Amino acid sequence: MTCFDRRDLGLLLLRLGTGGVLAAHGAQKLLGWFGGHGIEGTGQFMESVGYSPGKASATAAGLAEAGGGTLLALGLATPAAGAAAAGAMVGAAAVHAPSGFFAQAGGYEYAASLALTATGLAVTGPGRLSVDHALGHAVNRNWMVPAAFAVTAAATALVVGARNKRLRKAAEGEQEPLFDA
Repeated sequence: MTCFDRRDLGLLLLRLGTGGVLAAHGAQKLLGWFGGHGIEGTGQFMESVGYSPGKASATAAGLAEAGGGTLLALGLATPAAGAAAAGAMVGAAAVHAPSGFFAQAGGYEYAASLALTATGLAVTGPGRLSVDHALGHAVNRNWMVPAAFAVTAAATALVVGARNKRLRKAAEGEQEPLFDA
């Protein structure tokens, strides 16, 4: 195997693994598959962590994960797929950030890893073992990478910023007890 062949095989494995995990998480949210709670249950959870309206937030997150993950696995529209998946994971990381970095403590480690891998795949490209390559990279042009990430960054900043504002407003007036009873 030449280095070029190894690179393509490595990118395929990264795409299949990362895309498969993301697609499964999205299916949990959208369809209730794999032990998920579907739109209703996920919507209630989204509301409880500050993403409102919950049902719309669950749908958006589920579509970004399932759609972005499926497209990443296929190696199709890789810049948009990677950006969408990364944006969804940044939203998830915002929920887990108060628990610190490590996943075993409820931290954002896992979401950050998926976001960085999806970003790396979007920037690097899918390799020759992909639908993008088979289609002559019609939806995987160099200009699409910064465009996809600019749109995703703006949308993610608005959504996470609105969530943070709601959480701050809900916490106003709440005071920690001065003494433990």
